[in-house]
Amino acid sequence: MIEAALDFFKVDTRAELIWVIIGLGAQLLFSMRFIIQWIASEKQRRSVVPELFWWFSITGGVTLLAYAIHRQDPVFILGQSLGVVIYIRNLWLIYAEKRTTRQNP
Repeated sequence: MIEAALDFFKVDTRAELIWVIIGLGAQLLFSMRFIIQWIASEKQRRSVVPELFWWFSITGGVTLLAYAIHRQDPVFILGQSLGVVIYIRNLWLIYAEKRTTRQNP
């Protein structure tokens, strides 16, 4: 079974196969944010971006960044690095608003 997976993903070692599996898992995490956003928007009948969207973005983005670093892909590394900064900033803004709301009810 391992040999078939190595052939299917066109890798030579089990370590590379593990990295491919990490990359696929990261992509799944990253894709979940769109599903979360779509469900939230459908429920409210307007476009919304819930906090969970940003958590999936960070989790998927950091894992994809690790994968890109392992693969030594500079384009992918730069793209994921910028994204992670943006996701963290959005969560910072959400928590700042929550603090303000709690302090000024």
